[in-house]
Amino acid sequence: MGLALSGWLGGIPAKMKKDAPSSSSFLPLSIPTSSRLSLLLNSFPIAPGDPRCRWSPTHCSPHFLLSPCGEEVTRAPTQQSSDGARGEKGERGGLHVWEVLWSPAHRGSHAVIGVSTEHCPLQTSGYTALVGGDSQSWGWELTTNQLWHAGRALRRYPGERGVQAGERSVSPPHPVPEHVLLVLDTDAGTLGYMVDDCFLGVAFKDLPRGVELFPAVSSVRGGASIRLCYLNGATREPPALMALCGLSIHVSMGKERETQTDRLPLPLPLQRYLLPSI
Repeated sequence: MGLALSGWLGGIPAKMKKDAPSSSSFLPLSIPTSSRLSLLLNSFPIAPGDPRCRWSPTHCSPHFLLSPCGEEVTRAPTQQSSDGARGEKGERGGLHVWEVLWSPAHRGSHAVIGVSTEHCPLQTSGYTALVGGDSQSWGWELTTNQLWHAGRALRRYPGERGVQAGERSVSPPHPVPEHVLLVLDTDAGTLGYMVDDCFLGVAFKDLPRGVELFPAVSSVRGGASIRLCYLNGATREPPALMALCGLSIHVSMGKERETQTDRLPLPLPLQRYLLPSI
């Protein structure tokens, strides 16, 4: 029964689970999320002060200034330089989601969000997509929507409907909002992104297994402030049946009634269990 329910939930589009804004240009491009990811996004947040919410004070360009709490980096107004920063703690196993907050007004060109190993360079002269500029990093350039790896622009992400692999998309890039979610599945070796509560699918696959991967950003704009927040993680074990049942009830109730669990004909402990955690 657990596997059947897990499979059923895996076919629910992200827009049904999180009620993405109808005005979002990403909504037609969203794809279904797995039950594992849906449970993670609807689980209790991690405790405050988790090191995965902080940028590394040592693994960042000298042109990035770190806030006292470590959750935000701000790039100094430096000319002819591309600068990067990595999270303080990476992951080797499991499914993990980080939120990166970066105002579109403070991005400029070559604004990249992704992941890297500890060997990715964090500063170079000139203006370039630093995250994704070598074989040790994978990045999404927010202004052009291009995916970067090994120093090459691979393709536009998300892909347009009706555009075949190898063809050029003629539509303009989608404006990426302030909040971007990194979805790293180290067990499957994949990286994807969520914006406007829409999961845009796998951007990169075949990421190295068993290697610590860190959230990473790179910027060329002076004054760009970028905040990091670790939302949650999950092991590779199958989701618990109780959690899957709770998620299916929330899907059936809908966003507008998710706080009305007290009206369900259930014991009080179960009603409390079903209360939304985010």
